[in-house]
Amino acid sequence: MPLLLQLALAVAVAVAMAGTATTTTTHTRFYMHDTVTASASGGGPAATAVRVVRGAAAAALPGDAVNRFGDLYAVDDPLTDGADASSAAVGRARGFYMFASRTDSALLFSATMEFTAGVHRGGAVSVLARDAILDEVRELPVVGGAGVLRGAAGYGLLRTHSFNATTNNAVLQIDMYLTV
Repeated sequence: MPLLLQLALAVAVAVAMAGTATTTTTHTRFYMHDTVTASASGGGPAATAVRVVRGAAAAALPGDAVNRFGDLYAVDDPLTDGADASSAAVGRARGFYMFASRTDSALLFSATMEFTAGVHRGGAVSVLARDAILDEVRELPVVGGAGVLRGAAGYGLLRTHSFNATTNNAVLQIDMYLTV
């Protein structure tokens, strides 16, 4: 068989095999518990979000007596399979969020969701997005994955399950749609 014909056949087989490569799309739901203010009695959860930078007093957000433009919080939030804090742990969300708008409650949110239990155990996905926290649903693009989720792409839909305006504590429902 002439060399050129062999090369053409090899390329055709490689293209056909690449077309049959399978990817798996998966949906997972979990809850992120963002605790800014720990219980005064010490009986509740410890703070998992800590303000590390305070915006200028002149940068107060409209309708928000607590937060300012430029406030930066470091987070190490638990992820659970249910909305209750006592639900089974599935991982941690580690990263930061910053109040990144002068006119509304919008964050720059960057975190890695590390899974320590369940089907994604040993995997992680990273998100980086604008989070308009007063919107009913926000979309978080997945910018990468590691471990069993290496090469992951997709998005997360974020909903506020509960929010306490006095303590600034929140429970967020995250529906993650991943292609691996």
